[in-house]
Amino acid sequence: MSWASRIAVKTPKHRKKPEGSSQPAPLLFHGEFRPRRRAALRAAALTAAALLGLDCRFHAQSTNSAKTIADLEREIAAHIRLLSDWGGLTRYGSENADLGPPAPGVDRVVFLGDEITEMWGRGKAKFFPEKPYLNRGVAHQTTPQMLVRFRQDVIDLKPKVVVIQAGSSDLAGYAGPATQGTISEHFMTMTELAKAHGIQVVLASVTPVCDCFTKLTARRTPGKILSLNGWLKEYAAYSGSIYLDYYAVLAHGRAMKKELTVDGLVPNDGGYELMAPLAEQAISLALGKK
Repeated sequence: MSWASRIAVKTPKHRKKPEGSSQPAPLLFHGEFRPRRRAALRAAALTAAALLGLDCRFHAQSTNSAKTIADLEREIAAHIRLLSDWGGLTRYGSENADLGPPAPGVDRVVFLGDEITEMWGRGKAKFFPEKPYLNRGVAHQTTPQMLVRFRQDVIDLKPKVVVIQAGSSDLAGYAGPATQGTISEHFMTMTELAKAHGIQVVLASVTPVCDCFTKLTARRTPGKILSLNGWLKEYAAYSGSIYLDYYAVLAHGRAMKKELTVDGLVPNDGGYELMAPLAEQAISLALGKK
């Protein structure tokens, strides 16, 4: 068992021996939850959802009850995953183990992010075909969670460049309250870790949101997004990193262009097609290419 796997398992304080056996009962790993434990996690997730200020009033007013239930179920499932694997180590653990180091001369790049990164390539806009680029996005992840999996999903993969796209889920409060100060500290720590291992850093802007389909700006206010982007740009220059400005091509005024998004947050194919050349340019700059 790997070091990461060992620390991910919590040994129960009391384990009864099976009848007629001298061996203790087997440990429960992720995914092996008994019904009562699943019910407890579900209850805890509902409590967490309430504490995080989920906009239930909006859902209650929805005229589409089936969609409302489906949306709430997805929220609950996300919080159950949050409780059982807070850092998201299981998302790419097996895939990373099968990957192996990059071949000599290959400029591997890791894209670390939330659902904006994870969903890239799910539609017609493919995720950099024929390029040694790895997508390591996890939906709803915040900067402290990315920091937990930074070694597994970035450092150990030995990329030349890491593109860090984060901050939106922090502003939304998916892992609890967050300030620009705490978000900034996590960006700084990830940048310092990457550079300590010879990995060049590209810091992507927080992308805009719109209230085109549902209310998103209540959590991710345009002012907070612009303020964090201003800090990211300044810190990129200070730390010798590259600032990748997705915001400029996706926004109209201070909101996401409706024609470039599927839900007001995640870009659609048209949005990703605008983002791709900007990412390529930033990666080239990070690699010292013209």
